[in-house]
Amino acid sequence: MPELPEVQALVAFLADRLGGAAVTGVELGSVSVLKTFTPPPEALVGAPVTAVARHGKFIDIDCGGTHLVFHLARAGWLRWHDAIPATRIRPGKSPIALRVRLDDGSGFDLTEAGTKKRLAAYVVHTVSDVPGIVTLGPDPLAPEFTREVFAGLLAGQRVQLKGLLRSQGVIAGIGNAYSDEILHVARLSPFVLAAKLSD
Repeated sequence: MPELPEVQALVAFLADRLGGAAVTGVELGSVSVLKTFTPPPEALVGAPVTAVARHGKFIDIDCGGTHLVFHLARAGWLRWHDAIPATRIRPGKSPIALRVRLDDGSGFDLTEAGTKKRLAAYVVHTVSDVPGIVTLGPDPLAPEFTREVFAGLLAGQRVQLKGLLRSQGVIAGIGNAYSDEILHVARLSPFVLAAKLSD
């Protein structure tokens, strides 16, 4: 599952390649990937990409005020094409869930391996319209995420430390794999109660 470091790297990659480009097409290979119905995906067509951002594990591509937001879930990934294939994808006939075409001939596909289809895409005017973003906790890469902020999040939490680190409402972006890595480096048991940690 892509977690905060992979998603951050993907945002940097996309920001480098999408800057100044305009969307010329959006194709759905899986209707179930799209979790919103208004505005339609066609609202992105003709819009310039003005920013790429990350909200927890969500990637936000701002296309002139209309946002394409997606979450790769457990088995999703983004495949970049310097020259996007000319053939249109057919719904239900491809592992490609969503394709975005750009005016310079490049583009990307959102794909998902496996049988559990959890990859999610949203087309919204405001990122706060995405339910998972509204409930996110603070971002651990933000400058204001200090040791004191972290201690405040742990204080009084009578839950196991691993579960607390994985809770997106407490800290955005950390999942199962990185919570294990964090606890291993810190030499802490995943089962210790957060409230019982010393300074």
